[in-house]
Amino acid sequence: MATNPGCIVVGAGLAAANVVESLRDNGFDGSITLIGDELDRPYERPPLSKDFLQGKADRDSVFVHGQSWYTDHDITARFGDTVASIDRAAQTVTLATGDTLEYRQLVLATGSSPRRLDVPGAELAGVHTLRRIGDSEQLRAGFTDGARVVLIGAGWIGLELAAAARLAGCAVTVLEFAPLPLQRVLGDELAGYFAELHRAHQVDLRLGIGVTEIVGSGGTVTGVRAGDELFDADLVVVGVGAKPNTELAKAAGLEVDNGVLVDERLRTSDPRIWAVGDVASATNTALGRRIRVEHWDNAIRQGKLAGSVIAGGSGSFDWQPYFYTDQFDLGMEYVGYADAADQVVIRGDKSTGEFIAFWVNDGTVRAAMNVNIWDVNDDLRALTGRQIAADRLADTGIPLTEL
Repeated sequence: MATNPGCIVVGAGLAAANVVESLRDNGFDGSITLIGDELDRPYERPPLSKDFLQGKADRDSVFVHGQSWYTDHDITARFGDTVASIDRAAQTVTLATGDTLEYRQLVLATGSSPRRLDVPGAELAGVHTLRRIGDSEQLRAGFTDGARVVLIGAGWIGLELAAAARLAGCAVTVLEFAPLPLQRVLGDELAGYFAELHRAHQVDLRLGIGVTEIVGSGGTVTGVRAGDELFDADLVVVGVGAKPNTELAKAAGLEVDNGVLVDERLRTSDPRIWAVGDVASATNTALGRRIRVEHWDNAIRQGKLAGSVIAGGSGSFDWQPYFYTDQFDLGMEYVGYADAADQVVIRGDKSTGEFIAFWVNDGTVRAAMNVNIWDVNDDLRALTGRQIAADRLADTGIPLTEL
């Protein structure tokens, strides 16, 4: 049993790395223990479907901190271990190794896991998901010139992987149940734009089609059956979303509903426990609603916020969500939180590949996206939540700073 209980952070991803960094930056002088089930120290996940996957970045570049950073900052790192249970009354966690550790503050940064397909053949060799660095390394090895790659799901991960596979010379098929890729996030017009982008790069994009079976021979995948067709495959990637890893929190009796429920300061129903990142369903004061966000920027910001709050600082979850993507020659940043049913206002000409899109509801800008137009995201962030006429948003003659 630890004799000097301090803060324990469960999960060693990007959010957790920012929690422990923020704790020290904000003067927290208690003990800090970081526990993660991967042997690697915390790393960033966006490169796994982008530069690292494409061989443009080396392995060392994805890590949040250098090898010695945790020791240098007096943080006990227990990588390759897991927390099996939480005893809230005793304020202890029990690890899979059998050790029991005391805490004064506990942060859950347990992340999310890829959803699996419940179809025959889903466990065949050659069927992949993408979450960890080892997954990306396997995909990079499999994305070879002429390889037949079938991607199931046309969300952000699926489309980024499709682009990476095509750039590697693979023959790529994407199977999506919805009528358009990204339809739930972007709405029909811009979902159609992404569909055409991929088709222009020879991605065989099949929409409105459901996968019924993954077929194989000798235990290895050879194809995917969807509708009335069989799509030959040397490699299959399932990208049908992720689910928050709430099992530990639920077993401990914390309030859970599509994530661990936390307030605007990321505190759970137990005042000694916080949750951050993918697993946190948090009250956002800027939006006036509870949201759960699975993006890089949110992991960093919530990690920093939790560390500050635990160390005695102020602050709340009051920012607009942000994410970005890179696909072929398209680079995009999105800020805000819109519904697909919102009115879309385009500023510029989509056919040029450089434009800005706004999502507007009752005259209020709810989100904005810049496509291949850079250094404007701060301006777009400042416009969210404001009442602005659609004709002014669309008028390229009016600078963003004057809207």
